[in-house]
Amino acid sequence: MKTLRRYLVREIMGATALVFIALLMLFAFFDLVDQIGDLGQGNYRLRHIMIFVLFSVPNHVYELFPIAVLIGTLFALAQLVASSEYTVMRTSGVSLARISVMLGGVGLMFAATAFVVGEFVAPPAEQFAQRLRAQAVTGLVAQEFRSGLWVKDGKSFINVLEVMPDATLKGVRIYDFGDENELRSISFARNGDYQGGRRWLLKDVVRTTFEDRKTAISTVAEVSWQSVLDPDLLNTLLVQPEQMSAWNLYSYAQHLRENRQKALRYEIALWTKIMYPLAVLVMMVLALPFAVYQKRQGGVGAKVFSGIMLGLAFYFLNRLFAHLGLLNDWLPVLSAVLPTLIILGMAVGMMWWQERR
Repeated sequence: MKTLRRYLVREIMGATALVFIALLMLFAFFDLVDQIGDLGQGNYRLRHIMIFVLFSVPNHVYELFPIAVLIGTLFALAQLVASSEYTVMRTSGVSLARISVMLGGVGLMFAATAFVVGEFVAPPAEQFAQRLRAQAVTGLVAQEFRSGLWVKDGKSFINVLEVMPDATLKGVRIYDFGDENELRSISFARNGDYQGGRRWLLKDVVRTTFEDRKTAISTVAEVSWQSVLDPDLLNTLLVQPEQMSAWNLYSYAQHLRENRQKALRYEIALWTKIMYPLAVLVMMVLALPFAVYQKRQGGVGAKVFSGIMLGLAFYFLNRLFAHLGLLNDWLPVLSAVLPTLIILGMAVGMMWWQERR
């Protein structure tokens, strides 16, 4: 049994590695083509593009883990079925449940790898790539903290507490410095609406001015504000919840709740992050009954294509239930768990049906 386990592990890991290489090369090429269009903007040069593509790879590794594992396992098992090795295993007394346990051991290794990549490698690499691109294209220095997004615009520092989905800004602070780096004024606006042409309409503005050792405070209902910020740039600068680590998601969601702000999107992303390694394991379990289903009617290529379709279905199910959860205020754990439960139910149902035959 140990020999059989090692053989399965070797075949599955080899096939999965080949799938990963092919998919990563494809996605890296797409990133390269996408970034070439911005070549020459600001200081964005070819070396920046290559670094951006390189540091985007870990995030693709994490996103592609369930799909690559499913396709790799399907390919390896379909090869065993085509060469009658799977039939020999079954006739030798190896049950479908025992093979599932063997696959589960491999799946746990893949799940642990997915967790490490998603928690410690992909988030900082993706954030570095986005900051590098934004700084090269716009010349801005930006960083996101628990206190919000901080951007250096010339001699001013801008702090945006929250960016709403419709690009409305909440809690805008502008620290304006003079030629000798002295603080000249601090402006706080409760809201900011984009007017086009990188011009914002700030509302409920409180401005504190420092001049000649005196402090003056003024209040204005509305102020037109010219800035380098625009909705497209904000989308680039802000770290998407799906690209944050589980710990940062938990910390940020806690921060939003403490400030009585809606944290549902971050809570859904957190539970999805927690469930993602389990999804990798479930995909391997699904590959077993699917690889041997109608073994005389479908070749290896057909099964690999079916695996790609299943992987895409799982990806879109995750996105669908995340959006449904946001729209309908579902429990975050429900939005994250349902896609994995659907796939797991499909796998268990197919295995039961095959054993019954």
